[in-house]
Amino acid sequence: MVFEDAARKALAFRDERDWAQFHNPKDLAISISLEAAELLETFQWSGTDLEVAKKREAMVEELADVAIYCIFLASELGVDLADAVSAKIDANAVKYPVDKARGNSKKYTEL
Repeated sequence: MVFEDAARKALAFRDERDWAQFHNPKDLAISISLEAAELLETFQWSGTDLEVAKKREAMVEELADVAIYCIFLASELGVDLADAVSAKIDANAVKYPVDKARGNSKKYTEL
């Protein structure tokens, strides 16, 4: 499934239940943050196991929740999410030129 199909499916799911009425930008942003925290929770107490492979299914579910709320917020704000992601990558390419950033984890202000 391509992302656009998944986004349409998420919006149809929301609309069939008449939930858009509850989806204001503030509450959607809060929901994104809460779901991201639940994703982060899958890594809690993992010690040196940075991949936490045993929790992969939970990670996939929480990542999907984050993406769904991002789709809902983009819809509410009238943002084309694919265009926004592309524009952000273009902006980051200017901040992080390959010749300076390749293999380097420093912030662009430190390159």
